[in-house]
Amino acid sequence: MASPLLISFSGMDGAGKSTQIENLRAALHAAGLSTRLLAFWDDVVVGAKYREGFVHKAYGSERGVGAPGRPVNRRDKNVRAWYLNGIRHFLYLLDALNLRRVAAREQRARADVVIFDRYIYDELANLNLHNPLPRGYVRVVRALAPRPDVAYLLDADPAAARARKPEYPLEFMEHSRRSYFELAALLGTMTIIPAQELVEAKSAVLKAAEQKLAARGLRVDLAGSLSAA
Repeated sequence: MASPLLISFSGMDGAGKSTQIENLRAALHAAGLSTRLLAFWDDVVVGAKYREGFVHKAYGSERGVGAPGRPVNRRDKNVRAWYLNGIRHFLYLLDALNLRRVAAREQRARADVVIFDRYIYDELANLNLHNPLPRGYVRVVRALAPRPDVAYLLDADPAAARARKPEYPLEFMEHSRRSYFELAALLGTMTIIPAQELVEAKSAVLKAAEQKLAARGLRVDLAGSLSAA
């Protein structure tokens, strides 16, 4: 391929992004393709350390990642103070510009596939997309940010997702799910993987990647390669 295939994974916490990324990378490697994995928060977000420190200090957000039997009380994207919306719009714009730089750098890399664990879309889903102004803002960011070849949106039952990753109240998880679907409708370019059994979800992810690779002239059987590995 002339340039790496760009793939992103989005979805609410506990939707299974890490599991699907692991499975896709294993299938790609088994098919003889190299991959590079980037974490949006670590590799793209501008001033991530300071932003994280702010929410811990200002809102008492607990550190760490929630797990079954070990919940964490996160207070960051679920805090809806009016002044935070303006700050979010400014910061997300910086992140979109930096994403352009990072993606351009990765396009020159030698990996066959570049995978983003979360994307600018996960930030945009935090905005009030019922309001015309944020919707217009989304269109601006969409024009600035590189469009992935495949942008997965992993759906999940909010209660089940919260059980896997207990960090936010169920009410916020339900709101987050609706917001992701509103964003997907607005963008019109996301590949939605419905909430389903893990085997079926993995198969749907691999199939979408196969189709995009085939469009690039590279026909691979990712599920078959993974089974044979």
